[in-house]
Amino acid sequence: MKRIHDIYRPAEERKRDWREVERMLSKDEAHDQTERCQNCGIPFCHGAGCPLGNLVPDQNRAVARGDLRRAYELLSANSDFPEFTSRICPALCEAGCVRQLDEESVMIRQTEKLIIETAFAEGWVVPRPPAQENGRRVAVIGAGPAGLSAAVTLRRRGWAVMVYEKEMEIGGLLRYGIPYFKLDKSIIDRRRKILEAEGIRFVTGVTIGVDVMADYLARANDAVVVAIGTPAARDLKIPGRELGGIHLALEYLGGQNRALGGEIAANPIDARGKRVLVIGGGDTGSDCVGTAIRQGAASVTQIEIMPQPPEERSASTPWPEWPYQLRTSSSHKEGCTRRWNLNSLSFIGEGSVAGVEVETVEWQFSPEGRPLKFAAKPGTKETIAADLVLLAMGFTGVPKDNPVVAQLGLAQTPRTALIPDLARNIYCVGDCASGASLVVRALASGKDIQLD
Repeated sequence: MKRIHDIYRPAEERKRDWREVERMLSKDEAHDQTERCQNCGIPFCHGAGCPLGNLVPDQNRAVARGDLRRAYELLSANSDFPEFTSRICPALCEAGCVRQLDEESVMIRQTEKLIIETAFAEGWVVPRPPAQENGRRVAVIGAGPAGLSAAVTLRRRGWAVMVYEKEMEIGGLLRYGIPYFKLDKSIIDRRRKILEAEGIRFVTGVTIGVDVMADYLARANDAVVVAIGTPAARDLKIPGRELGGIHLALEYLGGQNRALGGEIAANPIDARGKRVLVIGGGDTGSDCVGTAIRQGAASVTQIEIMPQPPEERSASTPWPEWPYQLRTSSSHKEGCTRRWNLNSLSFIGEGSVAGVEVETVEWQFSPEGRPLKFAAKPGTKETIAADLVLLAMGFTGVPKDNPVVAQLGLAQTPRTALIPDLARNIYCVGDCASGASLVVRALASGKDIQLD
């Protein structure tokens, strides 16, 4: 049995709606896939691969035996939110799968989705309140993945947990950054009911540092956990940036999710009938591509300053490292022109953007094939026509004037990551503590929190 590659609904169907694009494996398919697991003596999927330390070989063995109840017990021993990771994790575990040495890795992430969705359907997912209260209170600032994970961990240790969130709903980037077609927001709402039944309280629509002072929370609680993510997106300060029709990716993605969730009437940024240019080749850029296609864009182009990665794993990232190689998302397959080696020079237009002047760059590579540095290629300037430009170039960290940081008096690293003040029981988890990274790493950061 080989790995299954077609796990998506038909492109012509899915790009006309906002439902999740991935189908779920059948029990028979999951059985066949987990039968491929070798139950390795040293399971890199579990150790080097999974930040949560999921018991992947044991879960696979249980699924292969048809015992999904046991598989869920094993999965939930380490993972508090498998319904999230099974949808949006890039599956670091699969990159370290030993099976990949002779063929293709086991389908770990999709199997995890079958396990958790079966568990919800069968009623196995139930609240797990603490056996005993410890009499201490903690305020968690931010209800994104790291904040939710920390809240669950501390509540099960007996803490009284109050989570504060500036948005109207919980989830952070899970709700306002990742599109519905990858993670339906009913999945977050379903988990919220479980968390509230465990005794976690949520206060939404409140900005800490503005509506409630952060230093007040420090005085009123035995501990404070800061989980505010990395709110500063990387901008592109080139000539013409002031033109209309140029937006940061999360403005665009967040607006669409708010519209679909009923918070606003419609996305204020509409790609219908427009030539859309996405600058940035990562997952956020791909999410912009899929969103623009569903809005009815006339065309979608995605450009990246980096060179096109190789089709197969680069020698610069040998197994079991996360491979440097070309990745094509479901959104790319729905209709998108992708171009590499392009540096953006200026935005063109009068009042509103009409195009972007770009220039081809040439890269120097390491002996293993990793890009090191680039230089402009003379005579290669061109203009790419665009009526809507979306900037998806990652995040730069936590601004130094962030009111939470200022009011709590937190120090920052040179890269603006927050430094906890353990003497005052102020802790930092997730991206704000480590820099922008993956949801699974944010979940692991919250789970690993150690409070006195």
